[in-house]
Amino acid sequence: MNKEGDLNLRPTNRGNLAFLQGFLRYPEQVASFIPSSRFLERRIVDCACIRQAGLVVELGPGTGGTSQAMLNAMGPQARLLSIEITPEFVEVLSRHPDPRMTAHLGSAEHVCDILKQYRLGPPDVVVSGIPFSTMPTATGEQIIRSVWDCLPPGGIFVAYQVRDRVVQLGRKLLGEPELIERELLNVPPMRFYRWRKPEA
Repeated sequence: MNKEGDLNLRPTNRGNLAFLQGFLRYPEQVASFIPSSRFLERRIVDCACIRQAGLVVELGPGTGGTSQAMLNAMGPQARLLSIEITPEFVEVLSRHPDPRMTAHLGSAEHVCDILKQYRLGPPDVVVSGIPFSTMPTATGEQIIRSVWDCLPPGGIFVAYQVRDRVVQLGRKLLGEPELIERELLNVPPMRFYRWRKPEA
């Protein structure tokens, strides 16, 4: 594993091929046909305060480029639970050698149950790259509700998206995001939204 903060690890050729195949087979579940850029990965780490987190949940890790970026930034005792709905991606993720990471095949709608399955407590951060703009409204609302339910007071939810659909779906429950940023050095460019669960 590279030293903390080194985000130069890129997906393998096999991972890139799996990513393209996943996009072609499940275009409604995969936001892009190429993996995330290192600039996007850096912004995820910064926006989600990954360096301070003890437990991170990642929704929609793809073939693991964003997962690796977060692992590079996380402490030695931290844990990463990556929840992915595409079987081909989970196959790639499950071969990752870092014992801090657990790859789970399943839907983000069940994040609370999945945490219990692995005997994990409330996460400090939930990071989501799943495309809310391509899923049914009810599914998107359920995922947001589940994420909010599993977070403790002060917990962070970060969604990076091509469009602002997650804000429209989550406004009633989450309110307005405390942070909105853009990363243009990615294909496609991404918007970042961050919410923090109130302490009270």
